[in-house]
Amino acid sequence: MSFVMHEIVYFGRSLPWIFIDTLGLFKNYKIQNYVRRLFHPMAQFFGLSTSVPFPSVWTMMYQIAIFFVLEDTWHYFSHRALHWGPLYKAIHKIHHQYSAPFGMAAEYASPIEVMILGFGTVGCPILWCALTGDLHIFTMYVWIVLRLFQAIDAHSGYEFPWSLHHFLPFWAGADHHDLHHEKFVGNYSSSFRWWDYLLDTEYTPEALKRRREGKIIKKAQ
Repeated sequence: MSFVMHEIVYFGRSLPWIFIDTLGLFKNYKIQNYVRRLFHPMAQFFGLSTSVPFPSVWTMMYQIAIFFVLEDTWHYFSHRALHWGPLYKAIHKIHHQYSAPFGMAAEYASPIEVMILGFGTVGCPILWCALTGDLHIFTMYVWIVLRLFQAIDAHSGYEFPWSLHHFLPFWAGADHHDLHHEKFVGNYSSSFRWWDYLLDTEYTPEALKRRREGKIIKKAQ
């Protein structure tokens, strides 16, 4: 209720001023002249398109797929680094207060961690835009929405027969990340399982069995 009250009051009270600024009302009473927002020149600098026409569905699909791969790579290595002793105690421990995660725990973290991991979400599309000059702000918005859906789903704490990883075996999902919160080790990826598999940081019954068998073979040799 505290959260709901804050959101209603904050955005509700802001709406009249948004309309006044947008429609150019009461200009004589404006304390300072309108200052162009910082985002637009930054977007232009990196080549981010903010005008029509909108990109095709195909363009959005392949670009967002690339963003998922790039963000997952950034997330894996930065998240794994945050589990290093001093960084864990100073930054990441806050997020691990919940050993049984739930949806809203997705962004419950230190502001420093939010900036570090959030850089992958925002920085990867901006990097793509800087290199290719081909990115529309609408694609950026859709990507952020899907990334938020993924993060909340991964922290939901629910595993269903229709969960996505049953159809895409390389998808991480809630069961993958739930183990990370329960055991505090392994399963560092955000969206996919391949980095954990390739670098042997999976924490699943199958991975543990594979490691035990590997140790037995080494001892026998």
